[in-house]
Amino acid sequence: METTTATGGVVYGIRLRREVEYRYVGITTKTASRRFHQHLRVATEGRKTPFYDWLRKHDRSEVIADELDWIEGLPELGQAEMDWISYLRREGDRLLNLSEGGLGPTGVVWTEEMREAARIRSTGCKIARQSGPGASFYGKSHSLEQREKWSQERKGSYSGPENPNFGKFGPEHPSFGHSVSEKTRVALSEAKKGAGNPNFGKKASAETRAKMSAVRKGVPKPSSQRSAHTRHHTNKGVEKADCKYCVEDSAKPSLSSESESES
Repeated sequence: METTTATGGVVYGIRLRREVEYRYVGITTKTASRRFHQHLRVATEGRKTPFYDWLRKHDRSEVIADELDWIEGLPELGQAEMDWISYLRREGDRLLNLSEGGLGPTGVVWTEEMREAARIRSTGCKIARQSGPGASFYGKSHSLEQREKWSQERKGSYSGPENPNFGKFGPEHPSFGHSVSEKTRVALSEAKKGAGNPNFGKKASAETRAKMSAVRKGVPKPSSQRSAHTRHHTNKGVEKADCKYCVEDSAKPSLSSESESES
């Protein structure tokens, strides 16, 4: 179906040349021939509907579009389409229209059989995703109101048992054994630097700092660099060339050498 600012249009029917049974009825403010070629182009692009699936099964030379009626007035044109669809279905024509016709939304309600047929047709079909200037949403962004609406709708929907991976660990988790490539790591690192970091230019409030301080109270931690050296180097028998205390300790004579010199 196609409408414009025109005052009238054509009701057309599409059928095989060798048959009198119509398989699709539509309306257009152009010519039936022009609308038919638009249908052929859409079918070539791969749209999945019963009519376009049928159209792809036949050679273009085998299919024809007939002008069934010329109607003056757009409301009358929409009603004429509905009348023709109803009439041809009563006559036994196996029309592939998804709706009963008419102007504007027609409230098509899919049956379970229609949904299953659409699922089977689309199984294994790869969708070509567009990106960059060629994409329809390129350079656009959703409004704050829309983003807030989605946020409220999804809040809590993926937490706890609602999360499809809730309670899954080890091999049961879909991310088990997956590791991020070095290229991705570098890209993530660069994206989080400077202004890309969500905390860039921000400073914790006095209240937040007080809370952080209270949480850390009583937790053992090195009170100085020297204490950290003792805990992580001396006590563990580790020597670091870039640690000034390791260098100082190695320069000092050991207790055993002092005892030998005194004896």
